[in-house]
Amino acid sequence: MTEETWGRICETLEQAIGKSNFATWISPLKLHSVSQGVARFDVPTSFVGDWVSRNFGDQILRHLVRHGEPVQRLEFSVAAPRRAPVQPARPPEPVADMPGAPLDARFTFDSFVVGKPNELAHAAARRVAEGGAVSFNPLFLYGGVGLGKTHLMHAIAWDLHKKSPHLRVVYLSAEQFMYRFVQALRERDTMGFKELFRSVDVLMVDDVQFIAGKDSTQEEFFHTFNALVDQNKQIIISADRAPGEIKDLEERIKSRLQCGLVVDLHPTDYELRLGILQQKVDDYRQQYPDLVLADGVLEFLAHRIVTNVRVLEGALTRLFAFATLVGREITMDLTQDCLSDILRTSERKVTIEEIQRKVSEHYNIRLSDMIGPRRQRTLARPRQVAMYLSKHLTERSLPEIGRRFGGRDHTTVMHAVRKIDELRAADSQIEEDLRLLRRTLEG
Repeated sequence: MTEETWGRICETLEQAIGKSNFATWISPLKLHSVSQGVARFDVPTSFVGDWVSRNFGDQILRHLVRHGEPVQRLEFSVAAPRRAPVQPARPPEPVADMPGAPLDARFTFDSFVVGKPNELAHAAARRVAEGGAVSFNPLFLYGGVGLGKTHLMHAIAWDLHKKSPHLRVVYLSAEQFMYRFVQALRERDTMGFKELFRSVDVLMVDDVQFIAGKDSTQEEFFHTFNALVDQNKQIIISADRAPGEIKDLEERIKSRLQCGLVVDLHPTDYELRLGILQQKVDDYRQQYPDLVLADGVLEFLAHRIVTNVRVLEGALTRLFAFATLVGREITMDLTQDCLSDILRTSERKVTIEEIQRKVSEHYNIRLSDMIGPRRQRTLARPRQVAMYLSKHLTERSLPEIGRRFGGRDHTTVMHAVRKIDELRAADSQIEEDLRLLRRTLEG
């Protein structure tokens, strides 16, 4: 077959699959030879060859036959690179130097404090960090700010590098993924972008909610996701909420994200916060061995600062720094003076999610039924109780409360509040349930 014939076939293919697909996938092909019923092409990477074979192979074969070429199958081979000078052997690059975001050396499994709210997420992260066969793909971690999502993702990356330094592990935020994609478009280097992100062994994307509403980035993320899953490569994603609750995220992406293991990092409880503080104190004592910490200070902080772990750790850092500078023992009075602003803004605020979880536990129903569509009385009454408490214990508006209960209308919340007010007067059990739940939530 002549180059002229292949050129005519290319023109036909471009009209059939569009300029963008043609430029990305067909243009890089170089006709090598046609013999014994096999058309052979040189490709820049094996990934391109596999993609073209799966997605455009039949079309290419059909057009070859139409132009009189007795071809029965296609072969794609990576062109042999020019031999480079031999370089002295050197250790593999650390994970932090891979394209993407740098890793924080503090965020390892050894420094992650495990408690009931995060034990499942920790176990799943440990399982992925072992490498080997992919058992669930993707692993999707979600939860509020400062609950340990990023810590676990960094810990996975560090462990993978330590145990399997040959793996290509890329960790970055969703914003960085979007920036790289836009940069590739601007520089007309989409092939390089695709090759980078579809040839990794492990892809880790933090805060994926930031690509919601970004149509082109979502499109590329979707295709990258599919390409890696098809190759049985591990994907780890984090977000501030469950896939189904991310507004403006395409349904096909939500569906893909939900096909693996979705794990919620719950807000910290008192025991976990105290454990985190105790570990931080052990770390500080290596630097300040003579610093005296009065009894009850850690317990006080664990009880008062409940917003997130970052605020908790920041408060302890400030406290130790202040006590060191002024040369004083860390007493309860010093703690309250030094952290007065943090303690003021960290007054306990009950969340709708916490109310839903506590009410579900109290009435022994599943959390998914609490926000689901089922209307049986055994589910409807606890749901109304949870809506009632959300109205009275949070500052959320009625429409916002309705959205947190499976996208219900604000009139449904109004009805629930009125219903529970009526039942409180007539049913002593409802009044007792409310009293117990309030005490649990506000304690």
